[in-house]
Amino acid sequence: MKKKLFSFLVLIGVLSMLAACGDKEVQPVAINEETDTCATCNMAVVDNQYATQVILENGKSLIFDDLGCMYAWMNENADQKISAEFVRDYDNKEWVSADDATYVYNQSVKTPMAYNVISFEQKADAEKFAADHAGSTLMTADELAKHSWTQNHEMMQNMGEGHSHSEDGTEESGHDMEQENTSH
Repeated sequence: MKKKLFSFLVLIGVLSMLAACGDKEVQPVAINEETDTCATCNMAVVDNQYATQVILENGKSLIFDDLGCMYAWMNENADQKISAEFVRDYDNKEWVSADDATYVYNQSVKTPMAYNVISFEQKADAEKFAADHAGSTLMTADELAKHSWTQNHEMMQNMGEGHSHSEDGTEESGHDMEQENTSH
Protein backbone atom coordinates (compact mmCIF):
# COMPACT_ATOMS: atom_id res chain seq x y z
CA MET A 1 0.00 0.00 0.00
CA LYS A 2 2.81 2.42 0.92
CA LYS A 3 4.56 1.62 -2.35
CA LYS A 4 1.43 2.39 -4.38
CA LEU A 5 0.84 5.63 -2.47
CA PHE A 6 4.47 6.69 -2.98
CA SER A 7 4.29 5.85 -6.70
CA PHE A 8 1.03 7.76 -6.99
CA LEU A 9 2.51 10.83 -5.26
CA VAL A 10 5.60 10.72 -7.49
CA LEU A 11 3.36 10.48 -10.56
CA ILE A 12 1.28 13.45 -9.37
CA GLY A 13 4.48 15.45 -8.75
CA VAL A 14 5.88 14.67 -12.20
CA LEU A 15 2.59 15.52 -13.90
CA SER A 16 2.36 18.78 -11.94
CA MET A 17 5.86 19.76 -13.03
CA LEU A 18 5.07 18.94 -16.66
CA ALA A 19 1.83 20.90 -16.51
CA ALA A 20 3.62 23.89 -14.99
CA CYS A 21 6.19 23.83 -17.79
CA GLY A 22 3.43 23.79 -20.39
CA ASP A 23 1.67 26.77 -18.83
CA LYS A 24 4.70 29.02 -19.03
CA GLU A 25 3.75 32.15 -20.91
CA VAL A 26 6.39 33.26 -23.39
CA GLN A 27 7.81 36.66 -22.45
CA PRO A 28 9.93 39.10 -24.46
CA VAL A 29 13.57 39.43 -23.44
CA ALA A 30 15.25 42.69 -22.52
CA ILE A 31 17.31 44.36 -25.23
CA ASN A 32 21.01 44.78 -24.59
CA GLU A 33 22.14 47.75 -26.67
CA GLU A 34 25.79 46.75 -26.15
CA THR A 35 25.46 43.36 -27.85
CA ASP A 36 22.12 42.90 -29.62
CA THR A 37 22.06 43.15 -33.39
CA CYS A 38 19.18 42.75 -35.80
CA ALA A 39 18.76 39.14 -36.96
CA THR A 40 18.07 40.41 -40.50
CA CYS A 41 20.36 43.37 -41.19
CA ASN A 42 22.96 43.00 -38.40
CA MET A 43 22.55 46.64 -37.38
CA ALA A 44 22.73 47.48 -33.67
CA VAL A 45 19.33 47.35 -31.99
CA VAL A 46 18.37 50.33 -29.87
CA ASP A 47 16.03 49.70 -26.94
CA ASN A 48 13.27 51.91 -28.35
CA GLN A 49 9.75 51.84 -29.81
CA TYR A 50 10.94 50.29 -33.09
CA ALA A 51 12.54 47.15 -31.63
CA THR A 52 10.71 43.86 -32.19
CA GLN A 53 11.41 40.23 -31.44
CA VAL A 54 10.46 36.68 -32.25
CA ILE A 55 10.70 33.87 -29.71
CA LEU A 56 11.24 30.46 -31.29
CA GLU A 57 9.77 27.25 -29.85
CA ASN A 58 13.25 26.29 -28.60
CA GLY A 59 13.26 29.49 -26.49
CA LYS A 60 15.74 31.41 -28.63
CA SER A 61 14.93 35.11 -28.99
CA LEU A 62 15.64 36.92 -32.25
CA ILE A 63 15.83 40.71 -32.02
CA PHE A 64 15.06 43.14 -34.86
CA ASP A 65 15.60 46.89 -35.23
CA ASP A 66 12.51 47.46 -37.40
CA LEU A 67 9.17 45.71 -37.85
CA GLY A 68 10.01 45.26 -41.53
CA CYS A 69 13.18 43.36 -40.60
CA MET A 70 11.12 40.99 -38.45
CA TYR A 71 8.76 40.29 -41.35
CA ALA A 72 11.70 39.86 -43.73
CA TRP A 73 13.11 37.22 -41.38
CA MET A 74 9.74 35.48 -40.95
CA ASN A 75 9.16 35.36 -44.71
CA GLU A 76 12.65 33.99 -45.34
CA ASN A 77 12.41 31.48 -42.46
CA ALA A 78 8.83 30.25 -42.81
CA ASP A 79 9.90 26.76 -41.70
CA GLN A 80 10.91 28.01 -38.22
CA LYS A 81 8.52 27.28 -35.38
CA ILE A 82 7.64 30.55 -33.65
CA SER A 83 6.19 30.66 -30.12
CA ALA A 84 5.57 34.40 -29.96
CA GLU A 85 6.13 37.71 -31.74
CA PHE A 86 6.48 40.98 -29.86
CA VAL A 87 6.42 44.61 -30.95
CA ARG A 88 6.71 47.83 -28.99
CA ASP A 89 3.99 50.37 -28.36
CA TYR A 90 5.07 53.52 -30.21
CA ASP A 91 4.11 55.82 -27.32
CA ASN A 92 5.15 54.00 -24.14
CA LYS A 93 7.67 51.47 -25.57
CA GLU A 94 6.06 48.56 -23.67
CA TRP A 95 6.20 45.10 -25.25
CA VAL A 96 2.95 43.98 -26.89
CA SER A 97 2.02 40.70 -28.54
CA ALA A 98 2.24 41.34 -32.28
CA ASP A 99 -1.19 39.74 -32.73
CA ASP A 100 -2.80 42.21 -30.31
CA ALA A 101 -1.25 45.42 -31.65
CA THR A 102 -2.69 47.88 -34.15
CA TYR A 103 -0.34 49.19 -36.80
CA VAL A 104 0.04 52.42 -38.74
CA TYR A 105 1.75 52.62 -42.11
CA ASN A 106 2.81 56.08 -43.22
CA GLN A 107 5.59 56.77 -45.73
CA SER A 108 6.69 59.85 -43.79
CA VAL A 109 7.18 57.99 -40.48
CA LYS A 110 10.89 57.35 -39.96
CA THR A 111 11.77 53.87 -38.74
CA PRO A 112 15.32 52.47 -38.48
CA MET A 113 15.21 50.62 -41.81
CA ALA A 114 12.57 52.84 -43.46
CA TYR A 115 9.74 50.32 -43.61
CA ASN A 116 7.50 53.09 -42.18
CA VAL A 117 5.26 50.90 -39.99
CA ILE A 118 4.78 51.52 -36.26
CA SER A 119 2.78 49.64 -33.63
CA PHE A 120 0.37 50.60 -30.88
CA GLU A 121 -1.05 48.58 -28.01
CA GLN A 122 -4.34 50.48 -28.08
CA LYS A 123 -6.33 50.88 -31.28
CA ALA A 124 -7.48 54.34 -30.14
CA ASP A 125 -3.85 55.51 -29.94
CA ALA A 126 -3.19 54.23 -33.47
CA GLU A 127 -6.34 55.96 -34.72
CA LYS A 128 -5.28 59.25 -33.11
CA PHE A 129 -1.79 59.01 -34.62
CA ALA A 130 -3.28 58.25 -38.05
CA ALA A 131 -5.72 61.16 -37.77
CA ASP A 132 -2.84 63.51 -36.87
CA HIS A 133 -0.61 62.30 -39.74
CA ALA A 134 -2.05 62.55 -43.25
CA GLY A 135 -1.50 59.54 -45.48
CA SER A 136 -1.65 57.00 -42.65
CA THR A 137 -3.21 53.57 -43.03
CA LEU A 138 -4.38 51.53 -40.03
CA MET A 139 -3.71 47.78 -40.08
CA THR A 140 -4.40 44.76 -37.92
CA ALA A 141 -1.86 41.95 -37.50
CA ASP A 142 -3.66 39.96 -40.22
CA GLU A 143 -3.52 42.90 -42.62
CA LEU A 144 0.12 43.50 -41.73
CA ALA A 145 0.97 39.94 -42.81
CA LYS A 146 -0.28 40.88 -46.31
CA HIS A 147 1.51 44.26 -46.34
CA SER A 148 3.99 45.02 -49.11
CA TRP A 149 7.25 45.26 -47.16
CA THR A 150 9.19 47.64 -49.35
CA GLN A 151 11.79 49.97 -47.90
CA ASN A 152 11.53 53.69 -48.52
CA HIS A 153 14.89 54.07 -50.28
CA GLU A 154 14.66 57.86 -50.46
CA MET A 155 14.20 58.00 -46.70
CA MET A 156 17.14 55.62 -46.20
CA GLN A 157 19.36 57.94 -48.23
CA ASN A 158 18.13 60.99 -46.31
CA MET A 159 18.80 59.26 -43.00
CA GLY A 160 22.38 58.74 -44.11
CA GLU A 161 22.19 54.97 -43.96
CA GLY A 162 22.50 54.19 -47.64
CA HIS A 163 21.86 50.60 -46.60
CA SER A 164 19.03 48.31 -47.52
CA HIS A 165 18.31 44.63 -47.37
CA SER A 166 18.64 42.37 -50.36
CA GLU A 167 18.35 38.68 -50.85
CA ASP A 168 21.79 38.32 -52.45
CA GLY A 169 23.65 40.33 -49.81
CA THR A 170 24.12 43.42 -51.96
CA GLU A 171 22.98 46.73 -50.60
CA GLU A 172 21.03 48.18 -53.51
CA SER A 173 17.82 46.39 -54.36
CA GLY A 174 16.26 45.86 -50.93
CA HIS A 175 13.67 43.31 -49.89
CA ASP A 176 10.51 43.53 -51.87
CA MET A 177 8.35 41.15 -49.93
CA GLU A 178 5.18 41.80 -51.87
CA GLN A 179 2.69 39.03 -51.62
CA GLU A 180 -0.16 38.26 -53.98
CA ASN A 181 -2.72 39.88 -51.73
CA THR A 182 -1.12 43.21 -50.77
CA SER A 183 -2.56 46.19 -48.96
CA HIS A 184 -1.31 49.36 -47.31
